Amino acid sequence: MDFNLNEDQKAFVDLAKQFADAELAPNAAKWDAEHIFPKDVMAKAGELGFCGLYSPEEAGGMGLSRLDSSLIFEQLAKGCTATTAMLTIHNMATWMVATWGTDTIKDKWCPGLVMGEQLASYCLTEPGAGSDAASLRTSAKRDGDEYVINGSKMFISGAGETDVLVVMARTGVEGAKGISAIVIPADAEGVIYGKAEEKLGWNAQPTKLITFDNVRVPVDHLLGEEGQGFSFAMKGLDGGRINIATCSVGTAQQALDTAMTYMKERSQFGKPLAAFQALQFKLADMATELVAARQMVRLAAFKLDSGDPEATAYCAMAKRFATDIGFQVCNEALQLHGGYGYIKEYPLERHFRDVRVHQILEGTNEIMRLIIARRLLDEAAAEIL
Repeated sequence: MDFNLNEDQKAFVDLAKQFADAELAPNAAKWDAEHIFPKDVMAKAGELGFCGLYSPEEAGGMGLSRLDSSLIFEQLAKGCTATTAMLTIHNMATWMVATWGTDTIKDKWCPGLVMGEQLASYCLTEPGAGSDAASLRTSAKRDGDEYVINGSKMFISGAGETDVLVVMARTGVEGAKGISAIVIPADAEGVIYGKAEEKLGWNAQPTKLITFDNVRVPVDHLLGEEGQGFSFAMKGLDGGRINIATCSVGTAQQALDTAMTYMKERSQFGKPLAAFQALQFKLADMATELVAARQMVRLAAFKLDSGDPEATAYCAMAKRFATDIGFQVCNEALQLHGGYGYIKEYPLERHFRDVRVHQILEGTNEIMRLIIARRLLDEAAAEIL
């Protein structure tokens, strides 16, 4: 058991750090304040392979493990949380197209998606189906050689700015077994975008309602077979939970680093803040919990890569723990800055706002506890250690 990064992993981390320092960090505050979706920078990320990290090589992706991908996302998140989160969503949707798409779909979309020249949104959540995803109502009915899609999707990241939508829709019976995954061009006739939501954080990416009004696509836009969509969604969410947990860890590490620098520079009562033992203890707890969160995320990624039968539980554990700790560390880092942490001149309030949603999306942390508990109580489950 070796916890050290190998030479390839060190190179990935270094490359991601260079990109974050050069392209993300200097612009993150402006993107947040002005609600700018930096598609040009995402295209630059694509040139480095960051838009198809774990998509298969035969589809043009890098074919990396989830662990290696996590190392890269952590560094990117230190530069801009919201942009990195959108990159993780794009990676998940691209992986689905590249893994289960027909040859027609792969040939049409994968070259652009893996290079970041085109972007993808993932459409699962509905106004009436959030945590209970299996109850979704969006329908895709067969009409000759086409599917006709009707319904709506809520809180879709990148909506209105992306090129392709990976949509979960009901093609059959009620419940999970009737759900299929379909690729829909974002500009298809009948795709209607709502207003951009005014959000607490993640302002560097648009979030909108999408309505499908008799949208027609060829049947070869189906991913896999009818009825496999929910299974694909859950597989996607395992990786998505690692990704969003990683974004929390990276952002929290940046907040902690900023706080440590500030404590050395800021003096009160005749000495630096770093000289006060009470604040030293706070730093120690923040660093300890963040290291624990990082290791849990990497363990979950390893379990997913190795096909562990309880990988879903480990991913849920990592998502629950790392997003809670990430928010806690950002909150404490803001507190260490006092009033300065509350103003936009410093990045702490943005870190605080951006990581808060991580406890909600990719399955709320309450749902994560439900997943974990069910596996623990299932007599057929493997041991979770």
